[in-house]
Amino acid sequence: MKNWKKTLVAALACSAVMGISYTPAEAAYELNPEVRTATPALMEAAQIGVLKYENPQLQNMANKDAIVVASFGTTFKDTREKTIEATVDAIRAAHPGVKVVTAFTSHIIIDRIAKKEGKKYPTPEEALAQLKADGYSRVALVSLDVIPGMEYSYLTAVFNNYKEQFKKMTCGTSLMYWQGQENQSDDVTEAIKALSTQFPDRGKHDALLIMAHGTPQPSNAYYSVIQAKIDEMQYKNVYVYTVEGWPSLETVIPKLKKAGIKNVTLMPMMMVAGDHANNDMAGDDKDSHKSVLEAEGFKVSTYLHGIGENAAIRNLYVHRANDAWDALEK
Repeated sequence: MKNWKKTLVAALACSAVMGISYTPAEAAYELNPEVRTATPALMEAAQIGVLKYENPQLQNMANKDAIVVASFGTTFKDTREKTIEATVDAIRAAHPGVKVVTAFTSHIIIDRIAKKEGKKYPTPEEALAQLKADGYSRVALVSLDVIPGMEYSYLTAVFNNYKEQFKKMTCGTSLMYWQGQENQSDDVTEAIKALSTQFPDRGKHDALLIMAHGTPQPSNAYYSVIQAKIDEMQYKNVYVYTVEGWPSLETVIPKLKKAGIKNVTLMPMMMVAGDHANNDMAGDDKDSHKSVLEAEGFKVSTYLHGIGENAAIRNLYVHRANDAWDALEK
């Protein structure tokens, strides 16, 4: 197989957003030209980055375009408005005149919001079925996931299950996808720079613990990459841990003690400050992260804001949406 190949979507110079440079690009993997009988499985395996599919049977359809923005969702209304809805609004503002639909991947959250608020969010499948019924022919799927874990795999599965129903369909990447390998863009570094705009000042005895979600997939290894990039960028006393993966809080505590840390700030690296942030991280129960750290002798403060409240992060999500849109238009 050939090396990775980076193809610019548009001849645009890097733009600076709050000091963060971004190169809009659509990246893909190319099979060696000598592979003349690639099987469907091999072709699918080679599809990474922004996914694209054009149905040759529907090319005579008129273009009627839509964007579906998919998030796990949250039952916490206040943070949902400040994070998910604010990010969708930013994507909508970047694409005036285009129908933009918000979809949630958590069926439980959808049901709870409907019962509590009387508001019904569709699943990605329901959103696509409705767009198909309304005559939309080209759809860009956009992810509000942080890493390409299980939730992102759900979205790519939706793409593969529905792509033949539309004239053209694309699926964008998560906030962090490319890691700078083989001259690809470095989404991880970009995201850390954006996240650092909300980092508190830290002295010799102060540490910032960034709480991520974690996933049972091999993509959980992204958190090791994130930590390595943080260290490489020389953000002192900043540690990543997960609620449902590795590294755990118990993994980080010995490092804090070895470094002589006395004061800890807990901060979620999740789109919303929902149940994990308010209860698992900052709750008063004895097994909350805050309580565990206090029992270990640390003074703990918490930062209860989802990353969707961070304007620099929202801008990166808009860029991810633009990549999916540009692939739709190309």
